[in-house]
Amino acid sequence: QVQLVESGGGLVPAGGSLRLSCTTPERTFSVRSMGWFRQAPGKGREFVAAISRSGGSTTYADSVKGRFTISRDNAKNTLYLQLDTLKPEDTAVYYCAASNLGWTVVAAGLYNYWGQGTQVTVSS
Repeated sequence: QVQLVESGGGLVPAGGSLRLSCTTPERTFSVRSMGWFRQAPGKGREFVAAISRSGGSTTYADSVKGRFTISRDNAKNTLYLQLDTLKPEDTAVYYCAASNLGWTVVAAGLYNYWGQGTQVTVSS
């Protein structure tokens, strides 16, 4: 079992920024592709961004493209999501996920491990 722990969520005004982190003690972090998903109240889990195991390839949902940036530091076993120009519709619980695959993965079903989530609330 791969343990993933998110942090960095909080309450911010519209237009503000946050940086989410996801850490793991798992030494195989660098061989797994990683992703961020979110779930707003009353809605299903939504893909946000993904990054390949090397960090050389990323992909984003259209709704966050140009505002959010996914990155990773394999030396620190840490995944990041920089959230800029936040909107009230970005309010959700954000989850990090790890896939046994090495390339960017969009489908939630292809992720093998999930964190517990961190709440992001954007006020209007």
